[in-house]
Amino acid sequence: MRPILAAAAAAMLSTCALAQVPDPGAGRAANPAVTVRPEGSPESTGAIRPGANSFTEGQARSRIEAQGFANVTDLRKDDRGIWRGRAMQNGRSVNVMLDFRGTVASQ
Repeated sequence: MRPILAAAAAAMLSTCALAQVPDPGAGRAANPAVTVRPEGSPESTGAIRPGANSFTEGQARSRIEAQGFANVTDLRKDDRGIWRGRAMQNGRSVNVMLDFRGTVASQ
């Protein structure tokens, strides 16, 4: 009888411990600054950061176009590793930038 009681007590205690594991996504709704994006996809928000940029001009153009920009022109990589150029967005010409992480931004 004692082994059965011990097993039942152990099962009850382990269930209580499992109930105390926090939900890993619980804080995301409370913190709108936290974003989740698929691995490998370019970011479309966030600050442009300088760094060693290994994107070719063609890759930079493709990533910028994938974010909804058209007619990307005048792409040049500056001394901080940021690709800069001009593009059309919603019928107007804007400055575009792409950093080493794939982050695209416009001004």
